[in-house]
Amino acid sequence: MHVMSEEEWKGFLVAEPHTGKLATTRKDGRPHVAPIWYDLDLDGSIIFTTGAETLKGKALRRDPRACLCVDDERPPFSFVIIEGAVDLSEDLDDLLLWATRIGGRYMGAGSAEAFGRRNAVPGELLVRLRPGHVVAQAAIAG
Repeated sequence: MHVMSEEEWKGFLVAEPHTGKLATTRKDGRPHVAPIWYDLDLDGSIIFTTGAETLKGKALRRDPRACLCVDDERPPFSFVIIEGAVDLSEDLDDLLLWATRIGGRYMGAGSAEAFGRRNAVPGELLVRLRPGHVVAQAAIAG
């Protein structure tokens, strides 16, 4: 097992488009986990979009704390867990920029614009998860 440096975990997050698992807290205190597509900003923030009226959107508006797990399920297995607070924005220009980047990352450059336009609409939120605490390990079974 190897504890990743900040440079290594950031590289891991962008090397391949793994689906992230985002944990939030429901209104009644129960946990909620949902898959997300994301990208990494230059400042180390994790960027993703969600509908304002989804369970994620409502939970993050009520309580801005979140936890994201991204893992490589192939041997020798690696993961990054990020805890932090989120900033929410409804700026359509920023939504278009990031939704296009995220769509291209997961679906390819040819589909990027269509995904961007689909997700950069009123009612969508741009979410910026700012890392507060990170646990990152590589080659767990190696």
